[in-house]
Amino acid sequence: MPTLSSPEPPEQPPSHQARETAESFGADAQRYDRARPPYPDALVTRVVAGSPGTDVLDVGCGTGIAARQFQAAGCAVLGVEPDARMAAFARDRGLPVEVAAFEAWDPAGRAFDAVIAAQSWHWVDPAAGAVKAAQVLRPDGRLAIFGHVYEPPAEVAEPFAAAYRRAAPESPFGDQPARRPLGMYLAGYAQIADRIRACGRFHEPEQWRFDWERSYTRDEWLELLPTTGGLTRLRPGQLAGILDAVRRAVDALGGRFTMRYTTLATTAVRADTR
Repeated sequence: MPTLSSPEPPEQPPSHQARETAESFGADAQRYDRARPPYPDALVTRVVAGSPGTDVLDVGCGTGIAARQFQAAGCAVLGVEPDARMAAFARDRGLPVEVAAFEAWDPAGRAFDAVIAAQSWHWVDPAAGAVKAAQVLRPDGRLAIFGHVYEPPAEVAEPFAAAYRRAAPESPFGDQPARRPLGMYLAGYAQIADRIRACGRFHEPEQWRFDWERSYTRDEWLELLPTTGGLTRLRPGQLAGILDAVRRAVDALGGRFTMRYTTLATTAVRADTR
């Protein structure tokens, strides 16, 4: 299934230019917030411990899933989110949010101890985003870009991929294999590190990895699937056919399966450029 930071096919625009997809997640913000998994506590702890303070800017905060985790860790978090629907949902749950694309957002002189991007940096222009992050970070402030790699077992992934190709043969996601190696995503995060280096405003980036598992029932997985980028813009009939194939596949496994997650992060500390 389509997930994070996978390299775009050559004939497709970079993710940050695919605005229609980027702005499609707010169509059902409540489902998105309910179904999407949180981030490892160890990641949150490591970002906070490695930052000079607790003022955090969350880029592309969505409904505030990561932001609430940082708030629970004692941070003051401000969200920046281009989708007003997602921003409204996050505000209703106690997160201050300003509606803007990060590249165009006006910090109005404010500075932060950490800039995070959870499952969102692939919607930001990577060169401009790194420069903007450096501009709003305090000395020794940390940029942390992270997201999940999640692939269901082959018994679920293969029927999903086949149903997707039948339902949406014109979609660029339809050409992707059912299961992709972790190395593809590691390469994507290495590319992020290259962009950070190129801007010349950070110390050497670090790559972090967190492995964990989560069990899903059939209904829990069917709740999550429509919130993913490859499905948010499908017509109802297309989506129904894909979900029906996945439903049968999970039922054949006894109605649940275990997902092996890997959460990857590229992180770097702002250099003193005075």
